[in-house]
Amino acid sequence: MKISLISPRDERVLGFIRELDKFQAGLYPAESNHLDDIETLIRPNVYFVGASRNNELMGIGAVKRFEDYGEIKRMYVPERYRGLHIGQKILQALEAHLKEVDIHMIRLETGIRQIPAIRLYEKMGFLPCPPFGKYKQDPLSLFMEKRV
Repeated sequence: MKISLISPRDERVLGFIRELDKFQAGLYPAESNHLDDIETLIRPNVYFVGASRNNELMGIGAVKRFEDYGEIKRMYVPERYRGLHIGQKILQALEAHLKEVDIHMIRLETGIRQIPAIRLYEKMGFLPCPPFGKYKQDPLSLFMEKRV
């Protein structure tokens, strides 16, 4: 499996983002979904990667760089690819990128109903934290961070 930069405008990525949006819309009301759009994901402060094997996209993830932290966005591995440690490898690549650009804090917001994602983040060393950036307290959100 290879983790590499990929354009958020790639048709395969757009398909994954549609799947993710539909999935999250089924779990949470709109005001609790913090979904970055494609225009946000193509900005220079976003590092967007895909996991692939034999040109088959198997997962995506991004990190938005801010002055003193990076925020994980759009992590998604379709169910048919789960169990292959793809999410873990994507997170490791995003963390490595932050280290390269001298950012040593990584944060994320995820929904409380996304238990497999929460387990992955905990396994990777993320701990609960207060809301950050422009987020407000939300009973459906879990905020996490990790020093890298």
